[in-house]
Amino acid sequence: MLQHHNTTPHAPARTVVLGAGGFIGGAILRRLAGASSAAAGLGRKDIDLLSEHAGRDLARVLRTDDALVVVSARAPCKTPAMMLENIRMMAAVCDALAERPVAHLVYISSDAVYADGPLPLHEASPAAPTSLHGAMHLAREQMLGAAAGKTPFAILRPTLVYGAGDPHNGYGPNKFRRLANRGEPIVLFGEGEERRDHVDVDDIAEIVQRVLAHRSSGLLNVATGTVASFRSLADKAVALSPRKVDIKSSPRTGPMPHNGYRPFDPAATFLAFPGFRYTAIDAGLARAQKQEFG
Repeated sequence: MLQHHNTTPHAPARTVVLGAGGFIGGAILRRLAGASSAAAGLGRKDIDLLSEHAGRDLARVLRTDDALVVVSARAPCKTPAMMLENIRMMAAVCDALAERPVAHLVYISSDAVYADGPLPLHEASPAAPTSLHGAMHLAREQMLGAAAGKTPFAILRPTLVYGAGDPHNGYGPNKFRRLANRGEPIVLFGEGEERRDHVDVDDIAEIVQRVLAHRSSGLLNVATGTVASFRSLADKAVALSPRKVDIKSSPRTGPMPHNGYRPFDPAATFLAFPGFRYTAIDAGLARAQKQEFG
């Protein structure tokens, strides 16, 4: 749950987005720029968090009245080596905060920190990751929490993210849309029967903007509360495409992730931000299609 520290919402003096060259970080930076909020985006070309002096270099950029949004990560984290790199990156951020504390700290984590039950998942659900990716994010949450001290610190845990401009092209709606627009078949794992929650990247950016304006602290899941099967997402991608596209099944080589079902209770989002509504999957996919393909 979130606690708001600004009685009246207002933008920070400046927001520094660390990881602004990525999918989610870029969406956050665009959202802030569109709202005429003072913001600075930092990518790897600006500060390499794996470099020897990364903490010192970041501290020189930060100001004590800044809000810092940390998105930068090597993701998805799949190997022990990537795990160690992500920890080193966050250690540099913590070093910077020790030298130059900020006014507000926000971390973009992942729903992968949660165990698979009980369902539906909510902010009080146990954090017991079953993957290196989830373990990485949980470790980084704890590192930042220790570094934050008395600084208001918000953790946002998005579920699966979709939208225009995703560079990862992993299994799911973004990949399905691109395959359909090239006229290539969409190959599902099994029958695509597993059901997951998917959130529009622009919704994440809007929630971050609201968290910054309220100077919120605490924990919030970013998930719509609605699940859809991957088969239904493939059908939607084909319906948006001008081409005729086949959808094919394929044999599974292992168990379905999260037992094929991972719903969320979004009540905490609406309690924190009563005027906010998540984008419905049909509207979000149509918008992403228009943004990428016109």
